[in-house]
Amino acid sequence: MPKLYVVPTPIGNLDDITMRAVKVLQQVDLILAEDTRTTSVLLKHLGIEKPLRSHHKFNEHATVGMLAETIASGRDVALVSDAGTPGISDPGFLLVRTCVENGIEVETLPGATAFVPALVQSGLPCDRFCFEGFLPQKKGRHKRLEELSGETRTIIFYESPFRVVKCLEQLAETFGGERRVSVSREISKKFEQTVRGTLSEVAEYFRGHEPKGEFVIVLAGADYKGGTAREECGEDADDRM
Repeated sequence: MPKLYVVPTPIGNLDDITMRAVKVLQQVDLILAEDTRTTSVLLKHLGIEKPLRSHHKFNEHATVGMLAETIASGRDVALVSDAGTPGISDPGFLLVRTCVENGIEVETLPGATAFVPALVQSGLPCDRFCFEGFLPQKKGRHKRLEELSGETRTIIFYESPFRVVKCLEQLAETFGGERRVSVSREISKKFEQTVRGTLSEVAEYFRGHEPKGEFVIVLAGADYKGGTAREECGEDADDRM
């Protein structure tokens, strides 16, 4: 029976891929890639040659029906994003939903996603958490932060290096500068780094150290009472910034 495979790919180190994911990529008839150039680098590293087709946020609405028909016609297809698990702040949801609605089998492999290691290594409670991903850039951003002001679970945000300082400042304005936070960047890459402290402390740190890479912000919930002094983890981190 033809199937859509949702395949997580490494978020940094190219060896962070499961043996099962490699087998699936070797066996499918077609790979849908967010950026075929990025996926080509991974496939070359794995020694895999397969047809690639672009599937990204700019074309997914127009092509999702055709792709579902391709799978239904008898072809096994793998969906990958540039890094991590498709559908988690990356294209994938529309295709999965269309396949489900049309009775096409979907199999999602477990694997890499940035927020899990960032949450676990944050030192903040991870038994209950709220994943917010990227906040609205403009419209609705302040309202969403206000809605989260009473959230007692640990809250996870994604942010770009260009907006991370502003984001931390906005979080401090909404949640208070003493709220505990852990900020991780470049997870599983050479210059991986985690900075922990209060929102005020961590915002000040990144005002003095140019932000680079993709960021995961892990914010303590409203009821969290723990805390230590600001801490930075990452080999020779100050020398790299």
